[in-house]
Amino acid sequence: MSEFLAMGGYAAFVWPSYAIGVGGIALLALVSFRQWRAAKAELARLEAAGLSRRARSEERR
Repeated sequence: MSEFLAMGGYAAFVWPSYAIGVGGIALLALVSFRQWRAAKAELARLEAAGLSRRARSEERR
């Protein structure tokens, strides 16, 4: 097991690469979730103001 974790002497490069990759994906998921939640709140605010999704898209035409 320790030989696997040592990655043939390249562990100092391999494990930080995995950490950066996983961290980047986690950050992307967090940002995406926060943007989705903000868009959902904006949609609820617009619908409460009397604008439906269809009415708003027809206004643009």
